Amino acid sequence: MPQDDVLTAAEGFLLAEARVLERRLFATCFRDAPAAGVVDALRGYQNSDGGFGHGLEPDKRSPASLPIDVEIAFQTLAAAGVSDSEMVGRACDFLSRTAVEADAGGAVPLAFPVIESSPRADHWTDWTYEPGVNPTAGLAGLLYRLGFEHPWRDEATSFCWQALEGQALPDEVHALSELLVFLEFVPDRDRAGKHAAAVLEHMTTSTMFHLDPDASGYGLSPLHVAPTPDSRWRSLFSDTQIAAHLDRLLHTQQSDGGWPITWEPPSAASLLDWRGIVTLQAVRTLSAYGRLQPGPS
Repeated sequence: MPQDDVLTAAEGFLLAEARVLERRLFATCFRDAPAAGVVDALRGYQNSDGGFGHGLEPDKRSPASLPIDVEIAFQTLAAAGVSDSEMVGRACDFLSRTAVEADAGGAVPLAFPVIESSPRADHWTDWTYEPGVNPTAGLAGLLYRLGFEHPWRDEATSFCWQALEGQALPDEVHALSELLVFLEFVPDRDRAGKHAAAVLEHMTTSTMFHLDPDASGYGLSPLHVAPTPDSRWRSLFSDTQIAAHLDRLLHTQQSDGGWPITWEPPSAASLLDWRGIVTLQAVRTLSAYGRLQPGPS
């Protein structure tokens, strides 16, 4: 499919099937729309306690505030190139209270047992209630990326350094990915540089990390670690590896213009929510690497 057709088809899918949030973010990333529209869309997911919920991460439909939904909110703001101090500050206060309740040195869990009263994917079980580097490291890294200072960020940073230097690296691929986000944006570059290669090497030994672009089933890939050519960890992969994964990404666009997912979400709405998210991620990555050209506004 020609480059402009790939982007046009993806935009058509987003307009037809995706959430307002992804449509707003696409407009900001590709149509020069103000990032304020992304912030406005995020407000609908923020609760009075400062946290985010309501299925912002679509694998669980609970309206309750959850740290994983806060992480999705921070990722969205970073993608839009914007930060809202009031919104982010309230979310950090929520994370701080959560960390106090968890009593794990500043770490927070992905979720709480409240998710059990709402539809959720099968893999969202009690393992997500344990505080750890997933999502603490990613949240801290994103706060550095957003340039937002908060006491919880400092506490989370201390926890992450201890996890990197005081114990064995986790085996779970998402936890390792979260550590790479932290190491990418934490200001202490010398200290971060001492750990990044070891984290990535450990990640590549996981069956859920797909160095082979033709690997089947769910897994992370080099494009998750280096979604743009100027990503800090891009040099850890060869040009051949990146090119092969970009080829694969282009090939997996579906006839409706969107990209598929490789796991079972809890509902038809969740499936479309996720397809909107991964479709936008796909065109952003392909565009960043020069595989797509922006189409007409």
